[in-house]
Amino acid sequence: MKSITINGSKRESVGKVATKALRNAGRVPCVLYGGGESYHFSAQELDFNKLVYTPNAHTVEIILDEKTKINAILQDIQFHPLTDKILHVDFYQLFDDKEISMNIPVKIEGSAPGVLNSGGVLSVNKRKLRVKSLPKNLPDFVTVDISNLELGNKIYTSELQNESYTILHPDNTVVCQVRTSRASIKEEELVAEGEVESEVSSETPAKEGGEGETKSEE
Repeated sequence: MKSITINGSKRESVGKVATKALRNAGRVPCVLYGGGESYHFSAQELDFNKLVYTPNAHTVEIILDEKTKINAILQDIQFHPLTDKILHVDFYQLFDDKEISMNIPVKIEGSAPGVLNSGGVLSVNKRKLRVKSLPKNLPDFVTVDISNLELGNKIYTSELQNESYTILHPDNTVVCQVRTSRASIKEEELVAEGEVESEVSSETPAKEGGEGETKSEE
């Protein structure tokens, strides 16, 4: 998995006044935990753009005061409710021999016959999947091949399990499926209504004295 570097400076004070001053200076208060001790530090807000505003998953290399390097993942992030400005970030430290859980994006590959040939619509139920593995085995994405997906077919998480990582969802979780399109359903309904009307019309008896009838003279 690709890694993004965050350059941080240890915080001497974690009070509200110091935190507000950091934000006013364009820095984000952060905390790193998961190891023997927690580290409170701050980093430039711009450094988070490639980590936060992307659908991709990344690990993080945190460099504290230009000397201490720690591998981590983004654990939690807080945004301002009105401005969406980043208020605080939590990181979780990685260890080579310790498994970690992380949300990994789903990557769709191939073309579904149910879409190409049967007029169906591909519905992606899960854009990300929670996986667990050693840091070195974390994938950039979980690949889902839809090349054999016919109309009405589904792909479950049980079909995507991998030796390098474990997907932390029930086996019957639907990742994607090909569904009948609304246009097709509407068309079928219209056809059905037309057939019913045709049957009713053909079964209605002609009225006496109407067109096509010849009265006999007495």
